Formats: sequence, C-alpha cells, structure tokens
Amino acid sequence: MWQVFFSIVHRDLRLAYRRRSEVITTLVFFVLVSTLFPLGIGPEVNILRSIGAGIIWVAALLSSMLSLQRLFTQDAEDGTLEQLLLSSESLVVLVLGKLLAHWLITSLLLILLAPLLALQFDLPALAIFHLSLGLILGTPSLSLLGGIGAALTLGLRGGGALIALLILPLYIPILIFGTAAVNADLIGLSASPNLYLLAAILALSLAISPCLIAWALRIYVE
Repeated sequence: MWQVFFSIVHRDLRLAYRRRSEVITTLVFFVLVSTLFPLGIGPEVNILRSIGAGIIWVAALLSSMLSLQRLFTQDAEDGTLEQLLLSSESLVVLVLGKLLAHWLITSLLLILLAPLLALQFDLPALAIFHLSLGLILGTPSLSLLGGIGAALTLGLRGGGALIALLILPLYIPILIFGTAAVNADLIGLSASPNLYLLAAILALSLAISPCLIAWALRIYVE
C-alpha cells in the first residue's frame, strides 16, 4: 500500500516538474499579492501589523485554489483515473497520494516564503513563527477540502468558478483561525487555541475528505 502511495506522489511531482511554469505562476501570484498590499497601503506600521497575517493567508488560499481545477482533470482525460479505480489498492489511499503531491507542489514553497514576506509587515518574531506554524497546519486542509470541490466539478464546464463557490465557505474557518493566531500574539494573548482549532480541522479533513473525493470520482467514472 505504501509503495503505491509514494508512487502516486512521485508521479504527480514529476508531472508538476514538467509543467513547472504552472508552479512558478502560483508562487509568483502569492508573492505579488503579499507584496502589493503594503505598497498600496503605505508605511503605517500599526496598520501593516494588523493586516499582515490576513493578507498572507488570503494570498496562500487563493494560490492553492489556482491549481485545484487541474487536480484530477488530466487523469480523467488520459484514462489514468479509470486505471486508479481498477487498481487493487484502496482508492482512498491513491487520493491521499494525489492530495499530498498537490500540497507539496502548491503550499510547501509558500510556507517557506511566508516568513520573508511577513517581514515587510513588521511582524515580531513570535508572530512570524505562529504564522508559519498556522500555515503548516492549515494549508493541508486547503488541499483536502479543495480536492472535494475538484472531484465534484470534474468534467463540468466552468468548473473553476464552481469550485470557488463550493469550497470558499469551507475555507473561511481556516482563514479566521490562522489569522487570529497571529493577531493574538500582537495583543498579548496566546495563539495556542487557534492553532489547536487548525489542527482539529486538519484531523477532521483528513478523516472525511479522501472518502468523499473517492466517492465523487467513482460517480464521475460511472
């Protein structure tokens, strides 16, 4: 089972490397959104600190959504999806492999860049640490919940807009708790409750999302 799981991850990473322009586009979008806001708002330190975490989280959320429509589209077009369904291994395991690859492609570099981008908002070191920790806990949930929207809209015209309508309400708690963890540091409170809630959302998403995605993919093929 683990061999098949890592084979799926390796395959998707190799495909992403061949289409690395799409990965670079996602990364550039994240950097531009995070950079343009402070340039437009001005040098007022208190304002930048208060909105910095929210801007970085929104940029990460939108960047993650850019590639969701392509998550299963290519597999459906070239027949790979049917082969996955015919595999003797559990489809849930295969879906988890694809979701892990999506997170590595779309979110890992964003997490590494986030502390550097946070410096332009004059966030203190502890707030930057909790911002990074929140992204580590929250961005996997973005991929897990986004996969549900990608599977449900697979093959539909205008699927990108439908994905946004379906999953944005699910993203809102992640955005709220991720931003609140940083803002709690700025006002002298503990960030732990918000980080625990992000971890709870991740655990719930990990338990439910792969099963729902597998069910949606079976319906699409049938």
